Amino acid sequence: MKHILILIVIASIFYSCNEETYTPKPRGYYQITLPDKNYTLFEKDEYPYSFEFPTYSIIEKDTLFFDEKTENPWWINVNFKDLGGKIYISYKQINAGQSLAKLLEDSYQMSHYHTKKADYINEPEFHTKNNVHGIYYDVGGNAASALQFYATDSVKHFLRGALYFDTTPNVDSLRPINQFLRADIEHLIQTLKWTK
Repeated sequence: MKHILILIVIASIFYSCNEETYTPKPRGYYQITLPDKNYTLFEKDEYPYSFEFPTYSIIEKDTLFFDEKTENPWWINVNFKDLGGKIYISYKQINAGQSLAKLLEDSYQMSHYHTKKADYINEPEFHTKNNVHGIYYDVGGNAASALQFYATDSVKHFLRGALYFDTTPNVDSLRPINQFLRADIEHLIQTLKWTK
């Protein structure tokens, strides 16, 4: 009996000395709760455009590069505070000093600046019933801005938008938010109207 007890103790010591295999858990991301889709109208007399924007965002006047008395008084940001992102919207009137060709080239250059980090850039066109047409820039990879667009009537109005987040770009972690906000950008464009 004594020998059996000693054998059990020795066997348990050897058994407990086996190396345990460690398997790392895959990298995870925080769960994001996305709000319900509801929209409200942005329409002000002093602005030459109007559109519907999500109720879970706020419109802010863009004063990052400009003060209140600027040549670009119609620049705004659609701020998604809870999601950590903004759509930066710039507007310019097409005229002799700002030709459509120059504005299109500037928009192209700004979007393709991201090719340093982009895997690809798709450029599907859009045309709406409100005389608005332009291009979406879908930028793939870890670019700073995955969604950009321009919208114009080709005669007087030119509006450009770019979605940025307050975080280091990571295509995997931002994919659900980019897809969610892509629908909001499409809604904004479909409801965009020139008012002046």
